[in-house]
Formats: sequence, C-alpha cells, structure tokens
Amino acid sequence: MKRMLREVVVGAVSCVATVGVGALASPAHAVVQDLRPTTNPDDRPGSARQDPPSDQAALLVQAPATATLSTESPASQALVAQAPVIRRVLVEGNQRIENATVASYLLLRSGDQFDAERIDLSLKTLFATGLFADVDIEQRGADLVVSVVENPIISQVIFEGVNALDEEDLMDEIQADPRSVFTAARVQADVQRIIELYRRAGRFAAAVTPQVRELEQNRVDLIFEIDEGPVTGVRSINFIGNDAFSDRRLGESIVTTESRWWNFFSRNDNYDPDRLEYDREQLRQYYTNRGYADFRVVSAVAEMTPDQRDFYITFTVDEGVRYDFGAINVQTALDRVPAEMLLAAIPIREGELFQADLIEDSIDAMNFVAGSVGYANVDIRPRVERDADNRVVNITFEVNEGPRVFIERINIVNNTQTRDEVIRRELRTVEGDAFNRVLLDRSRSRVRALGFFREVTVEERPGSANDRAIVDVTVEEDTTGEVSFAAGFSTTDSLLFDLSLTQRNLAGRGQYLRVRASTSSRSQQLELRFLEPRFLGRELAAGFDVYSLRSDFADESSFENQSTGLGLRSFFPLTENTSLGINYSFVQDDLDVVDASVAIDDPGSPGSTIFVDQCSPLNPNRALICFQEGSFLTSLIGYNFNWDRRDDPVTPTRGFDMQLRQDFAGLGGDVQYVRSELEGSVYYGLRQDVVASFRLNTGYIFGWGGEEVRINDRFFKGGQSFRGFEVAGLGPRQILRVTDANGNLVNEIEGDALGGNVYGVGTFELTFPTGLPEQFGLSAAAFAEFGTVGVLDEGSRRTTVFTSGTGSSAQTFTQFVEDSASLRATAGVSLFWESPFGPVQFDFSQPFQREDYDQTETFRFSTRRQF
Repeated sequence: MKRMLREVVVGAVSCVATVGVGALASPAHAVVQDLRPTTNPDDRPGSARQDPPSDQAALLVQAPATATLSTESPASQALVAQAPVIRRVLVEGNQRIENATVASYLLLRSGDQFDAERIDLSLKTLFATGLFADVDIEQRGADLVVSVVENPIISQVIFEGVNALDEEDLMDEIQADPRSVFTAARVQADVQRIIELYRRAGRFAAAVTPQVRELEQNRVDLIFEIDEGPVTGVRSINFIGNDAFSDRRLGESIVTTESRWWNFFSRNDNYDPDRLEYDREQLRQYYTNRGYADFRVVSAVAEMTPDQRDFYITFTVDEGVRYDFGAINVQTALDRVPAEMLLAAIPIREGELFQADLIEDSIDAMNFVAGSVGYANVDIRPRVERDADNRVVNITFEVNEGPRVFIERINIVNNTQTRDEVIRRELRTVEGDAFNRVLLDRSRSRVRALGFFREVTVEERPGSANDRAIVDVTVEEDTTGEVSFAAGFSTTDSLLFDLSLTQRNLAGRGQYLRVRASTSSRSQQLELRFLEPRFLGRELAAGFDVYSLRSDFADESSFENQSTGLGLRSFFPLTENTSLGINYSFVQDDLDVVDASVAIDDPGSPGSTIFVDQCSPLNPNRALICFQEGSFLTSLIGYNFNWDRRDDPVTPTRGFDMQLRQDFAGLGGDVQYVRSELEGSVYYGLRQDVVASFRLNTGYIFGWGGEEVRINDRFFKGGQSFRGFEVAGLGPRQILRVTDANGNLVNEIEGDALGGNVYGVGTFELTFPTGLPEQFGLSAAAFAEFGTVGVLDEGSRRTTVFTSGTGSSAQTFTQFVEDSASLRATAGVSLFWESPFGPVQFDFSQPFQREDYDQTETFRFSTRRQF
C-alpha cells in the first residue's frame, strides 16, 4: 500500500442501505444527516435522529434512518406481505473484525424476513460502535450482504512542535492511544483537549493540526502538528471595592501574578481559569482571617488586551465590616471531657480579631483532646452567630458523644518499596487497641522521622461496626537510594568532590548503607557505614563504621593527621521520647607537623646561622605542635543520651531536643581522656513560616593518668560552627613576639591555632520567608551567636624564650600562648537559596566581641551540586 500523508478532515460520510424486494422493489434510502444532539429528533417525517456516543459527537454521518417499500399498487402490497426470507448473512470488507462480531450487531438473522426498519437500525448500530468508517447493507437475491470499511488502527501517536508542555502530559490527556481504533471524531475531540491544555499554560494562540500517515495493513500514524504560539501573560491585576487592604497586599495573597521580565521562573503569570477560581478562594481566606466575616468576591473577570497578547484580570469584592470574636461557648455531651477542658484547648479568645481558620483549628484541637481519651467519632458543630450591631461573632461549639471506638484494622497504603513491618514497628498503637488520637499523631511523627517518605498521613474511617474504626496509614515513598557524584566550592573547603553510594532503606528493611569517597583541599575520606535499625528483631539498632580520614590543618595549626578506624555502635529507646546509644571506636592516628625551615644560630660557628626543620631539637623555639607529632592508638567507649520533644522531626516549630555524649579513652591504646558534650535546641513558632530557636552546644575534655589532651582531640570552632570566625579562628593561639635589645617590640606573629579543652556556643536564630515568590526558593534567617573556646593543659601553654645575635643587634624571641576564654559574639543574616544548581547558603556576619588574635570573616558561602 502506498503510504500517504493526509490531513484529517472531519466531514460527512455517506452510507446508503438499499433494500430490494423482488423485481418490484424500490430503493429505500434512510439518511442520518447529523449525529450531534438536536432539540427535536422527529422534525421531518420519514427520518430519524439519534445522539451519537461521546467519541462520535463531531462526526457527520449519512446512514439509513428508515427503510420504505413502495406500496402504491396492490401487487406491491401483496409482495410486501410475502417478503422473502433471508437465506444467509454475508459480511464483506472486514480485515481484523470477525464475521460473527459484525453479525452480532445486526437485528436480522438467517431465516428472518427482510425488514427495512430493522436494517436501518442495524446500520445505525454498526456506526455507533466506532469500528467502521463506512457501512453498506444490501440485498443480493436471498442474501443480506453487509459491506464494511474498517477504521484504521493507530500505530503510534506523534507530537511535533511541543516545547512548552511535556509529551507525557499530552498523552495522559488525549483518548488516542497506540493500537486503538482511529476515528475522526475522537481525533477532533483530542485536538480540543490539547488546545485546552495550552490555554491553561497561558498559550491562547496555540493551534493544533491533526494528520495521519497511512501504513500497511490498515494502520496509521496519528500526528499532531502543534504551533504553540506566544505565551499570553497577565498585564495587570486590578481590585475594585477594596478599602481595607491595598492592591499590592491583595495581589500577594493570590497565586496569579503579573507578567514581568524578571519572573522567568514563574509559571503563574498567565491566565488560567482554574487558577482564577482558586484565587477567589484565596481572597476569601485572606479577608475572613482578618475579621471580615461577610466578605465575598462579587466577580472575577479576565479580558483580553487589544493586542491579543495579555489579559487584564479584575476582581470586584465586597469587604463588609470587620468583626471580633464574641462569646465562645462549648456544649459537650462527653462524659470524660468537661467543657472547661475543651474550652481551654481551643485557640480562640473573646475580644480578639475574628479569624475563620481558628474555627477549624479549634475543632481539630477538641478532636485531639477527645481522641486522647478514646473518642473517635466526635461530632463537633460550630454554631456561628454574627452580631452586626456590636460587630462580634459569637460561636457555640456543640460536641456530641459517640461510642467508644476500637481499632479494627490498620492498613499501610502506597508503600511500594518499604516493607509493612518497617512502618508498623513505628506505630504506637496496634489493632484491637482503643482509638487514641494522641498515639496516632505520635505514630505519624515516628514514621515521618524515618526519612523514607515525602508525606505521611494517618486517617480513620468507619469499621464493620459502630464501635470499630479502620486506620489507614498512607505514605508517599521518597528516593532513599542514591549514587551520586558531587562537586562544589565553599569558602571553607575550597574545591570539593564527593562520590558516594547511599541507601537509607536497603531492600525496604530500613537498613542504612553508605560507601563514600570524598576529597577537598582540607580533607580526604573513605568510609563504609552500615546500620540495622532492628537488630535481632528487637528495638535495638546496631551498626559499624570503617573509615580512613586525612585532615589538613596546615594553614590553621601546621599539622596533618591521618586517622584510620573501626567503630561499633548501637542504640535503643528508653521511653517514647528518649533513647540511649553505646559506641566503641578503635583508631590509629598519625600526626605529621608540616615541614618548615627556620634560621637559628650555628652552635659551631658563633655569629653565623643555619637552617633546620622547625621541629628539630636544635631549634630552641620549637612550636608546641612539635611535641604532638607521632603515631598513637585510641581505644574508647562512649554513650549518648537523646531526648526529643519536637513536634516535627523534620521542620520543628515547637518543642526541644537534647543530646548528651561522653567518651572514655584508655581501654588500651596510647591515649587517655574523658570527653563530654551537651547539645540542645528549643523551637517556638511565632507565625506561619516564622520560627525562633535557641541552640546551645558545650563540651569539655580532660586527660587522665598523667596524660594531656592531644591537639587532634581538642575542640576547634569557627566557620559553620561559629559564624563570623574562620575555621579554628577563635580560641587559644600560639604567638611569637620579637623584641630588640632595648625591649622594644619589633614584630608579633600570630601562629598556630591550638584548639581548646572547653567550649560553649549559643545561637539565637529567627528563620523567616523573604517575601519573594515561592518559586524563587529563597528563605532567610537572622542570627546572633556567642561563646568561647579555651583552657589548655599546663604543658600546652609553656613559654619559651631565646636570643639571637649579640650586642645592640640582639633580638629576643618569646613564644607563648594566648588562652583567654573570654566571650566572643557575632550577629548576622543567612540567606538560603534552592538554586537550579543545588542548595546555596550565604552567611553575612559581623563580630562585635573578639580578641585581637582571633581570625574573623564577614562573609562565607557554600554550595554543592549532585549530578
């Protein structure tokens, strides 16, 4: 078959059924002019109309509506009375469709008499199937012959010219599919659906031209040629009738935005009728949450600009008057929950500004209180009465008692990867327990804290009896496996590269596995980590770490350290909000002081100098770090205690959390110390998306058995851990002071950071939205940090003095340690950007309390992108 490319034309197809009755039969033609719905299907005698199926709505078909035999003479009337009998029913022209299938749609069978009316109905029935492009029914002698032309089969659906939309979204919207039957009416309906999608995307000039490419075996390729046209934007948004709030404030409350050249990330700056309806609801919520209980949107109109490129959108509003909350009452039929308890739980107070959302919040709060004592089916109905004279809204909550409910069944829904038992073991209630809203909310928080799911919802519905409830725990699986290569730059680590394989939910069992290799200008690391959250089927997590870490602190403290170690750890819950962990580590540390040549007086030749390594025994002014050089084994055991009372483990707005850690080194090995650290945070939500928090981190380490704390075990703060100071920028520091023969200061050099045995850092932070559109991905925080690092061992604070030269040219070199554990403080702003290249953080800070030898920074940023 020759392949052709032709345009789909939706037009009229003529189908004529001719019925002959003997030699005197006259042709009977029945015509269906239009299958689209009409108001009067019986307008003309001798014709019939019917409504087509939905996919035939636009198809104009001519088909027999009646079959009329001539009865003008007595002879013909006699012949009608003696109409011949159908001997056979023959089907012609069908390729894919079986003869029996075609015959099944006919109202005539072999042995029936020829009947024009039944032939007419059979013809209509065959067309209604949508399987045929043409149908003809005729009499050949004693045979009824049905000739059909089958509609082709769609081989593939092709979209050309698509850039603004996703082809998968288009395929989901249209009816045409590969291997489905092609009909012109269905294609035309698909064209309208595609145009509607483009209109919703702001492209009202989009044009769609359907074409077919004919193939062998009655198959076609369906091609939609799309001219997307320009984006139709929103030139302006106007409000009429608003006195209480400005156009700008109302514009910020709705989703649709005006088109501006800088809104290249926005998808809401075009006209969408569905979005406009949503904006009406947004305006209603905005006003009713600010006291305007009678507010309504009179109209929302979109008008095309004269140049046909944009829309003017106009909202006409009726604000009404402003109300406060009046009398708030609770009428309860619950035996175990008095009205006073419910009233105390709701957030509404008499005399405060009316906010409609607080009514729903009050219902939720009372449901929570009632659920905590076993009431599942509590019916709470607010009776709202507006007092226009006093401009107050009086509310009475009617709380009706339901039966005590037990959990009949718990369903885990949509966990396509995570096993049921991983989720069920986090639930604080089981099947058969009394329904308890508090435990269900706690269960949701625990499941969400796993970090395996984007969203977790817990909903109840009626069970098999009035005192039974079914709980559905619905999860949305998140990506837990990652093979990533990361590259980035930061002011702390400069260039960095990271290659890792991570699976936080291995085989759906909740196990954690990580293999990582990373390198930067400061460190190189190899790591293997594994954690089993339910070791031996008990509420006991156990895991191990194997790692190799090389750290470069040459710029800060003149040393490099290679650590190779093995760690074992486990933890288990003590109560609902507390847990205890135990860990053991065995680590080999190799500390090397960077090579640096220094000039000293030649002991064998007075008056001349020689160059030796800074850690040479010949150097009378050896740096204190030189006494730390060498290889050491550390064997330590420790524990950590966690207490978590946050309302949400991911984005907390209320509550606190605390961690206490202690490590005891000296179970063998060469190092002996006790290290203790305490961390805690408190969160308080001031309003939506505005959260105040306070964090306190403190630690103390000391040696035992005559051992002093080594430099690589001390605390170093700065950079991200204390914004406003460089990494290791505050705390004890070695100073070299040079004076002349008369004791006058020649120079003072700030040397290595030595770290401290004690630290304490506190942070006040207020996170808030920037006010920019959400699609910009920007948020911010204002912070103030204060703290200190210091208190070295006596041996690490030794002072050395030596003199070089003689007479008036002599110079005295005094090396000592500044170890003032004085208070440092900074303040600043952090800006967080979820950029297309990955998360970026900018810190702007200004120290206002510091020591002269501290090293500060006022700006730092970090970013990382995975690809």
